[in-house]
Amino acid sequence: MNPILSIRGLQASYGRAQALFDISMDVHRGEVVTLLGRNGMGRSTTIKCMFGMLPLGGGTIHASGKSIGMLPSHVIARHGLALVPEGRQVFPTLSVEENLIATARCAPGVNTPWTLKRIYDFFPALQERRNNLGSELSGGEQQMLAIGRALMTNPQLLVLDEATEGLAPLIRAEIWRVLAVLKSEGLSLIVVDKNIKALLELADRHYVLEKGRVVWDGTSTDLRSEQGIIHQYLGI
Repeated sequence: MNPILSIRGLQASYGRAQALFDISMDVHRGEVVTLLGRNGMGRSTTIKCMFGMLPLGGGTIHASGKSIGMLPSHVIARHGLALVPEGRQVFPTLSVEENLIATARCAPGVNTPWTLKRIYDFFPALQERRNNLGSELSGGEQQMLAIGRALMTNPQLLVLDEATEGLAPLIRAEIWRVLAVLKSEGLSLIVVDKNIKALLELADRHYVLEKGRVVWDGTSTDLRSEQGIIHQYLGI
């Protein structure tokens, strides 16, 4: 069976400055994978390439065996990828419900599709605030909305860039709980975050990036035993 996502030899640049060098990674069905590294090492750039927000300078990206590396973002979404972006980026002048409806996409063959009702059951706080504007929500509520908005596309792969950055401890704990539930339901995830302890508990495999290159990859068990990798590349 083809991986949900397969990246081979990915290169990318910002103008004349090359940012990614030969990135290769896979995500399989039902798997949680992380991109680890300090700021500026290529994690967000890799995600931008996945979603057509930065042109590929080389290499390939396939979703379920289909090439998506040269497609625009809205077409990539139809191939089952959904993004919870860094900084949340909810629509500030739309209500919670309008934010959710704006991205809704039917997905034939999905046994339990994400609907408004299911999102509200998953995030009761959003139902209570469904008529509030995006700009009126707290940071935690905006992150729940960003996740709900992505789920409304009924994705095969959910990508979260800085999943808990800037959130209060109780809200961070809730986001980790939500991601664990999504994993238990079989949704594939890519997670970028700085909380190594939480990522080790949640994820199956990890890719460590340094200066636009994959310098280490392995399982959570492997990474727990590689304290030198954690100290050298993650600054912990």
